Amino acid sequence: MKSRAPPDGGYGWVVVMSAFFIMGLTTAVLKNIGLFFLDIQTHFGVLTSTTTWVTSITIAMFHLAAPVASALTVQFSQRVVIIAGGLLAASGMLLASLGLSLPWLYLTMGVLQGMGISFTWIPANIMVSHYFVRWRPIAYAIASSGECVFATIFSPFFQWLLEMYSWQGALLIIGGLQLNLCVCGAVMRPLEEVQRPMQENKENPEVDATVVPPKRKVIFQFSLMRKPELLLYILFAIFAAAGFFIPPLFLVPFVKSLGMDSYWPAFILSALALADLAGRLLCGWIANMRLVRNLQLLTMVVTLLGVVLLLLPISHNYWAILVFASLYGFLFGCVVAIHVTSIVDVVSLEGFDSGLGLFMLFRSVGGFIGPPTAGWLVDQTNDYSAAFYLSSVCLISSTVFVALVDRLVQKRNSKDAKVHQENIQDNTEAG
Repeated sequence: MKSRAPPDGGYGWVVVMSAFFIMGLTTAVLKNIGLFFLDIQTHFGVLTSTTTWVTSITIAMFHLAAPVASALTVQFSQRVVIIAGGLLAASGMLLASLGLSLPWLYLTMGVLQGMGISFTWIPANIMVSHYFVRWRPIAYAIASSGECVFATIFSPFFQWLLEMYSWQGALLIIGGLQLNLCVCGAVMRPLEEVQRPMQENKENPEVDATVVPPKRKVIFQFSLMRKPELLLYILFAIFAAAGFFIPPLFLVPFVKSLGMDSYWPAFILSALALADLAGRLLCGWIANMRLVRNLQLLTMVVTLLGVVLLLLPISHNYWAILVFASLYGFLFGCVVAIHVTSIVDVVSLEGFDSGLGLFMLFRSVGGFIGPPTAGWLVDQTNDYSAAFYLSSVCLISSTVFVALVDRLVQKRNSKDAKVHQENIQDNTEAG
């Protein structure tokens, strides 16, 4: 029984645009949470390291709920899970706007918002991968660029909301915006639904039986953990996540500590988001051209990202910070464009759904530890530069594991090619 190939277009572009808005209403919001950092810290009168737990819990729940989201998409559908995630994310922000206490923010902005992001982000990525094969890198790059486009808009918009309505009123409005995630989920038609009309129009019942792929019996493939390539890629994810989530959180406080006007940090975040967009589209295009292997490209851009973060806090000049922040955004976009689609290279498309869930699950360790550790260093040194140095060390360390994964994947592919060639020779001789 053979399954119908993904359309590589058609309704798939509707899925890409829906994923575009999902990225914007989830990860772009998470990216700009740093704008609320000082207001929340002042409101509750707590240390930097204590306040960072809000973001850390959000990031951790985003990753920890990933296997659950993957399993639920098999049990129900991507559409149902995305709508449920939209309700969770919006509820988290709406309840957080009450501002009852810091533990209350841990529960609402942390747990509920994190689960909501996971339940929308994971199915959206899965659907894009299922609808595309040849154009998968560029389709994913376009979908993920929603994070950059919305982050560019949200940076000055959130700053304006803070000044007009305080941080609590701003969270209330953001929660209302996130209800649109349910609309995005409603248009996410599973691939089987799109293919079913084609099946019904065929006159041959034997051909009909081959159109719709059979239901998968395995809800989650934990057996993928036996692959050394995936284990090493997970180690990369842990170290990289520890560094990924630090700069967006500490960039605004760092710039404000230099005495710049309140709108300058928002403009820097907007420039960073635009550079991020350029990085995603360019790197997605390069990956689609197959000029270099995805894992090779990933090793190079993560290394450069770590170097840029070492240089960013050295200069206290606004224009220098703007240049380095833009370089950071560009390279960050390059990483995002390929680090998820590279999972297909590691575990194949058949294992992608579960592989993505496992990748996100273990990446939560780095995302959970990174920001509080950076916050502790800032408290100890009274210098935001320490956070960027920690991020750089984590990212550069992670490249060792990507290089090892690339080597193992190349060995595996060479071995498979050799076995395939031997089988062809045997068949030829037997013929």
